[in-house]
Amino acid sequence: MPISLQSHAFAGNPLRYRTPKPTHPLSPALALEALKTQLADNSHQSSSLNYKVLPFRKGRPLASSTSTDADLGPTWHLGWISLADCKGLFSASGVEFTGDSLFYLGSSSEQDVDVVYWAIDVSGENSLFTEFDSEQVCFIELRTLMVATDWANEQAMVDLAVAGHAKALLEWHNISRFCGYCGEKTVSMESGRWKQCSNELCRRKVYPRVDPVVIMLVIDRENDRALLGRQSRFVPRMWSCLAGFVEPGESLEEAVRRETWEETAIEVGEVMYHSSQPWSVGPSSMPCQLMVGFFAYAKSLEIKVDRAELEDAQWHGREDVRKALMFAEYEKAQRTAAAKVDQMCRGVEKGQSLSSDFNVESGELAPMFFPGPFAIAHRLITSWVNQGSAFDALQLKQQPNSYQSNL
Repeated sequence: MPISLQSHAFAGNPLRYRTPKPTHPLSPALALEALKTQLADNSHQSSSLNYKVLPFRKGRPLASSTSTDADLGPTWHLGWISLADCKGLFSASGVEFTGDSLFYLGSSSEQDVDVVYWAIDVSGENSLFTEFDSEQVCFIELRTLMVATDWANEQAMVDLAVAGHAKALLEWHNISRFCGYCGEKTVSMESGRWKQCSNELCRRKVYPRVDPVVIMLVIDRENDRALLGRQSRFVPRMWSCLAGFVEPGESLEEAVRRETWEETAIEVGEVMYHSSQPWSVGPSSMPCQLMVGFFAYAKSLEIKVDRAELEDAQWHGREDVRKALMFAEYEKAQRTAAAKVDQMCRGVEKGQSLSSDFNVESGELAPMFFPGPFAIAHRLITSWVNQGSAFDALQLKQQPNSYQSNL
């Protein structure tokens, strides 16, 4: 059945929508100052201000799971803890907690109470959170949570976006510990929103940067088919869009044409923007990727695969792609992953990797399948399939934030 997805996975984070001005009490710097004052005074939380902390361990956010009725199945949630609980955990482990290890995620107003959200990396504190084993929470890979997210659940999509932002921020801090100019240590500034070199003769500022990746569905208009590729790391029968990093000195459109030519020897003419997606589950060396999706129209049709880039690339007709979309049991895969997350939180399968669990099928296997609805590749493929033979890229360009997925 078709499900309308209004936003990409990892997009739509409400905490990122507006950052308070520097003079606002909930701004990153003033919020951290108030938090440190509260910790130093050992006082109770104010009734008008609340703090929520999201712990991470080795890139995995703390999560919990609740079982609903049999039809909906279990749903995961972020494992927010209070500032008092966070301080108590550090104290119980004999580790001093000053608040400097907290990174600002944003703020909101909930029922007339201002809430400030923080992330903390506890990877180096092995003794922390051991007492949570009985609380049905667990540190779970973000990719696993992505697969387990119910795309129709607005709060689940928000939690995924918040976790994605937090993971990217923490991993950026981990790979930005030293100045790229003089080699001295960097210091976190404004509650972790940027860093500065500690060398008084340097003092260079370092800000998080995104690594743009173009991802494109190459289309043969005349024969009504699309070009799909396979990488050697893909599971059997999986195909996806071509993709590649943008190089210095080139536009996004130029990157689309260059990457397509390098990987398949297909020459691309017209390039039409579709939408973009923050991608927080890439390699830790590139924690802030941005997938920029395009439709690209082929000017040549003969494929010559660069085996160093791809395992294979082929043209696929619209109806064959449509059948594959209908056959793949993405909804069943989501429920299966959600059930396994629930088991992990209850201590049944802790530490199990579920990154490929979107490929869950029964009965006769389809000749091919595509990444699940959490990926922009799925969105590009589905948008093309659902437009019919007279594909109108301009219409998609005007309405990039909504599409129908055949689940």
